Amino acid sequence: MSDPYVHEQPDPGPDDAPTDATDTTDTTGKVVPFRRAAPDPVPTVDPTGSPDPAPVEAAAWTADLPDDGPGDPDPDRAADEGTPVDAAPGTYPVSLAEWMEAKDTARRPVLPQWLRTPAERQMVWQWALRHYGAATGYHAVRLPLVYTPKLLAYAPRGAWRWSAAFGRWVSDAEAKPLRAAAVRDEDAAEYLRLSRQRDARVKLRTLLTGMSSLVGLPLALTLYVMAPSWLLALAVTSLTGTLGCVGAPADRPLVHPAKVTFRKRKLSSDVVVRAFEAAGMTTKDQGITFPRPIGRDGEGWRVVVDLPFGKTFADAVKRHESLSSGIDIAPTQLFLDRDESSARRVSMWIADRDPLAVPAGPTPLLGATRVDFWKPFPWGRDERGNEVLVSMVWVSLLVGAVPRQGKTFSARTIALAAALDPYVRLIVFDGKASPDWRKFTKVAHRIGFGIVPKNGFDPVEHLLSSLRELKADVEDRYHRLSELPLHICPEGKLTPEISRDKRLNMPLTLVVVDEVQEYLQHPVHGREILDLLVYLARVAPAVGVSVATSTQKPDDKACPSVLRDQHQARFALRVGAYQVSDTILGAGSYAEGLDASRLLKSHKGVGILKGMSDDAGIVRNYLADGRDADRILSRAAMLREAEGTLSGDAVGDAPAAASTDVLLDDIAAVLGRGKAEAKVWSDTVVDRLAEHKPETYGAWAKLEGRAKADQLSTALKPYGIGTEQIARRVDGKQINKRGIVRDDVATAITERNRKRAAE
Repeated sequence: MSDPYVHEQPDPGPDDAPTDATDTTDTTGKVVPFRRAAPDPVPTVDPTGSPDPAPVEAAAWTADLPDDGPGDPDPDRAADEGTPVDAAPGTYPVSLAEWMEAKDTARRPVLPQWLRTPAERQMVWQWALRHYGAATGYHAVRLPLVYTPKLLAYAPRGAWRWSAAFGRWVSDAEAKPLRAAAVRDEDAAEYLRLSRQRDARVKLRTLLTGMSSLVGLPLALTLYVMAPSWLLALAVTSLTGTLGCVGAPADRPLVHPAKVTFRKRKLSSDVVVRAFEAAGMTTKDQGITFPRPIGRDGEGWRVVVDLPFGKTFADAVKRHESLSSGIDIAPTQLFLDRDESSARRVSMWIADRDPLAVPAGPTPLLGATRVDFWKPFPWGRDERGNEVLVSMVWVSLLVGAVPRQGKTFSARTIALAAALDPYVRLIVFDGKASPDWRKFTKVAHRIGFGIVPKNGFDPVEHLLSSLRELKADVEDRYHRLSELPLHICPEGKLTPEISRDKRLNMPLTLVVVDEVQEYLQHPVHGREILDLLVYLARVAPAVGVSVATSTQKPDDKACPSVLRDQHQARFALRVGAYQVSDTILGAGSYAEGLDASRLLKSHKGVGILKGMSDDAGIVRNYLADGRDADRILSRAAMLREAEGTLSGDAVGDAPAAASTDVLLDDIAAVLGRGKAEAKVWSDTVVDRLAEHKPETYGAWAKLEGRAKADQLSTALKPYGIGTEQIARRVDGKQINKRGIVRDDVATAITERNRKRAAE
């Protein structure tokens, strides 16, 4: 269908030319013919055959325009008089064009897709060779070791079965029940008729058996004496194989299948109707309709159903397990999709087997020399095996799941793709300090592990300084992009050319924070880290800075909604309840049929992706284990060295280290030196800290009651400082509250300084 914003016009001819109408309310206008002042010059052709057309001067085109003379004083009337302009040839009404496009789309190709391109033909032939070659090899190995001994063992039983069947045939044993019934009924005439029939049959079959023996035995003896050895071996092998097949037990297969066959049945409309009736979605009086025929779709069936009036897609989602039971499949084999054409229309894909239990395989990044992070890259496969491409440009991503379901691997695959683009700046922090992210030290601009200070290095302080540095860079990018000339930045937005220009220093940046709840719950810096991440997730993607956070605690306390709601894309692996799934994917996702709690424990690396595109769906992540990640990152480090883009922590250029244990110094600064300050209530200390550094401790002061004192107590535990009951007389009344001892703080500072000096 043609673009509605592009209007095709015919080439101007002597009777058909552009129009110039002055009255916008009328649909007709005066036709103004354009004419050439001079004929087109003939282009010259040099001896090499390349044309050299003569340039056309600006004044070579002229037009006869209507002038308002005394004979026609009304210009509007003059404009109304003219020949109507016909529609351009070859164009159709919009409805007709849409109808034709729909017919073109519905038309099936003459040849299947795999026969139309050499690459797909080669792929199919390679698959056929692999498939049937493996089956042939499987049976070839088992023929002498398994199948032949079985045939030899079953051959005597087959000979006995064959002989017994032949004896029953000669003696007409199949008619014996009829003769016995005639005897029981005392029907002499019927019995005599059956007896004569039996005598005739036995006489004929005995004669045939005797003649066959007279001919067959000499023939067999002749074959044994005169036939070549290969023919004799072939005859013995065929006879033994036939007798072995006849004697094989019915419950134990003689030949094992070379591939696992899954339960698959033909789906019919009766089965679907039965499922909806069993689920209480319809009755026999109402019924459901099928706007499209049931047909195969990949390794499953595609069914489109119109529910009874008043029923909606949300009703079908609530009865997902009942529908699965009605079809007699597992719930993980039934996928429901909303159809935007009607609220009561449901699109169902019914897999032949559980597609989520099949791993997606190793990541294609293992074979990639480099990645263009501006373009979508492969992240996994959907339930039908189609490749899922994602892009982190202009978006931020939240990944949530229960532990050990592939949450870290999912986020790490994205970071590996970014690492293979040497012009992407990586900032990686891991709250649980696991080995999963250690190899990123080869390429990461800023990187840190855990929350515990070690060897004078505080990873939380490093994250805080990195986020502050990045926020300043984001603010600076907005100013610089608005000041760039239009030929460099035509729309005021970051472009691939700008991001790869080292002089402008505005590369694409990916910030990955795994187990983000560990940093957000830090007693001192958690609030500021939250504010910085909220700012970056909300504002930074527009200038090429994307944020990817993952957490196993998506609740409001560990990962507040103010941060979750800033992520445009969400990825939920298996969780414990549909409420948690809604927390990760966003409110209302369950009503849309998106429920990560239905995923099984065996579905590792499988999750629901929402917000990366218009459609949400299942993604089976590609796998990159520790060795694969090391190979990819080693290649990425070499790429960055060649391009000269290694920076920050990867080359030892870290920001100035902030002083660790800053809380002790801040408390010492707010405590006085008098006797009255030897012991101070905890809530008083918190109020003083908030006045001293409101950007750091302001959130503490907003707490009420005992929570304020507990906040300080929790923050001081890592330093071995406890609290005790302190009595104070206020307005003649003695009040007891929890508080700290100044000497304990001084002792902790002394011990800290001694350790630093020793290091």
